[in-house]
Amino acid sequence: MKALTLALLLSLPAISPVPPQAPLPQLSTHLTRHSKGGRWYFAASGHAVYCYGPVMTLPQANGELQRVATLCQDGSAVVPLKD
Repeated sequence: MKALTLALLLSLPAISPVPPQAPLPQLSTHLTRHSKGGRWYFAASGHAVYCYGPVMTLPQANGELQRVATLCQDGSAVVPLKD
């Protein structure tokens, strides 16, 4: 039985190694990784911002809660939103 298995294995064509492909370009920032699914928001500063991350509610120093958008296109990690 071992001889038959060995004969079958040796009769199979040899698998040639796949030639290496050109390396893929590396994504430089976390913003380029989130290129899909972004949304426009109205920032508290009065400007429109395009953000990829979720909207979160964060506590402020005075105890109030503030809505913020995360991972925005302008490079900001957190942008306060106008309510």
